[in-house]
Amino acid sequence: MTPQLLTLAAAQHSAPVTDWSGRIAWVVGLLVFVAFVYWLMRQGWKWRGTLQGDLPELPAAPDDAGEPLLTLSGRYHGSTTAGQWLDRIVAHGLGTRSRAELTLTDRGLVVERPGATDFFIPAAALRGARLEAGIAGKVLPEGGLLVVTWELGGKQIDSGFRSDRAAEHPAWVAALDRLSSEHTTEHTETEGAR
Repeated sequence: MTPQLLTLAAAQHSAPVTDWSGRIAWVVGLLVFVAFVYWLMRQGWKWRGTLQGDLPELPAAPDDAGEPLLTLSGRYHGSTTAGQWLDRIVAHGLGTRSRAELTLTDRGLVVERPGATDFFIPAAALRGARLEAGIAGKVLPEGGLLVVTWELGGKQIDSGFRSDRAAEHPAWVAALDRLSSEHTTEHTETEGAR
């Protein structure tokens, strides 16, 4: 044997034995920490829902909601206190993101959500609509979100929707603003007649 081979043979040794018990303990500790953080987040969500318990139940769509003026398929991204895009409302299922089918009629806005609570926004409760970039932790390109402002139990709420075809948003803003101003004008005239 050559001296180089002898040197290589002498330099080879076995790999160190892995300490599996130490690694398993770290993995178990990390899993327990993640589970604890998830539990804290869930408790916070429930606590927020309890704090918002003063909101009345969501109105259900009437049997005859009227003739559809516009329809939209897309996603519901959540609701917040009006003007405060990070103050998420979770009471009555309003915090649950889901697919959504919107139907605007002269009587109001029907929001159908598979797997979540459907609700109805009467025309008298509509306060307007606008295009925004984000709501409740969801940020989209500028104007990518249709935000509908409405009133529930004396509290103004912003609800965010995104159509599968974002080009529909401006028509929705115009229609919702028109419907809300018609009902505001009617309400003002009725109050003035008293």
